[in-house]
Amino acid sequence: MFIERTPSFLRRLYPQAIWRKETDKKTIYLTFDDGPIPEVTPWVLDVLNHFGIKATFFCVGDNVRKYPAVFERVKAEGHAVGNHTFNHIAGSQWDYETFIDNVDTAAEYIDSRLFRPPHGHLSFKQYKCLKDRYQIVMWDVITRDYNATLHPEKVLNIVKKYARNGSLIVFHDSLKAEKNMRYAMPRAVEWLLGERYEFKTL
Repeated sequence: MFIERTPSFLRRLYPQAIWRKETDKKTIYLTFDDGPIPEVTPWVLDVLNHFGIKATFFCVGDNVRKYPAVFERVKAEGHAVGNHTFNHIAGSQWDYETFIDNVDTAAEYIDSRLFRPPHGHLSFKQYKCLKDRYQIVMWDVITRDYNATLHPEKVLNIVKKYARNGSLIVFHDSLKAEKNMRYAMPRAVEWLLGERYEFKTL
């Protein structure tokens, strides 16, 4: 549970970030990180279209640069987008200036006030700067679809176990997560719809 749902004491490190939308309504915010890429993102969009739902895509700037048509499709189909840095770098592993420059470079390709730090890592100085320029978005449930040691059914069960009203759920439209995500995501959406959840974008 420590990984799948971040405990409250860690959430307090970034008090102005969105971790979950507090609501008594059955609402889910489905999010995808690390795309867009032509091998995976179009398939995700097809699935979302099939179910008639919208999601929020936190995009890596260099992927947007390389695959602009895929990015434009995400937006054209009514999904929200956010900044996920230009090179998918973790704030904890880079100095302040380099990290902020990387976010700024991504912003040249991604016009959005939403920002999700890769791996959820930010130094306090990075957080203090970015919170005034972006709505920082974390998550309530991370599916761990990127973990190749997990069986796809386990990824699906993470959603079933931890999803709740207002949850921000993270999948990844990436090659690393592709196998688990292709199995778990459509089944999770189908289950959530069966539980009467409504899907919204951030």
